Amino acid sequence: MAIPQKIIKFLNKSKIKYQTIEHRTVYTAFDKANTLKVSPKIIGKTLVVKLDKLPALVLIPADKILNKQKLKKIAKAKNIDFIKEAWMKKNIKGVKVGAIPPFGNLWKMQTFAEKSLFNQSKIIINSGFYDSSIKINPKDLKKMLPDLKIGNFSQKKK
Repeated sequence: MAIPQKIIKFLNKSKIKYQTIEHRTVYTAFDKANTLKVSPKIIGKTLVVKLDKLPALVLIPADKILNKQKLKKIAKAKNIDFIKEAWMKKNIKGVKVGAIPPFGNLWKMQTFAEKSLFNQSKIIINSGFYDSSIKINPKDLKKMLPDLKIGNFSQKKK
C-alpha cells in the first residue's frame, strides 16, 4: 500500500526532504530493522500513551523500551498509561494501529521524541501502513512539529 494521502500532504506542506521505503509487511519496529537490514537504533517506534487524561505520541528507538517515570517528569504528568487499541482505531483515523507516524499535530496530540534519535543522521519512522516507512533527518521532525518535546525517557530492553 502507498503512504496515506494525509501523511504525504503533511510531509510536502512541511517542505522537508524525505524518502518513502516500501518493504515486506512488518508489525514491529524490530522486524522492520531486520527487514531493512539497518540498526534498530535508527528505527523509530511510535507509542500512544495517555498522560493524565490527554493522549500523546512518543517516539523511541526500536531497541529501547519506554521509561514511564522519566516521561512523567518530562511531561509533568501524574499518571501515564498506554492507550487501548479500540481508542486508537476510533480516534487516530487514516492509519493502521501499530503503524502510526509520530506526527501528533495531525490528531491534536502532543509528541515526544527520544533524544538519542537526534544523534542519527537519518531515522526511519512509521508511515501509517505496515509495508512502507519514511526515512527523514530527525532535525526535520522539529521543523514539522513545533511543539515537539525531546528528552531522555527510554531505556535498554532487559
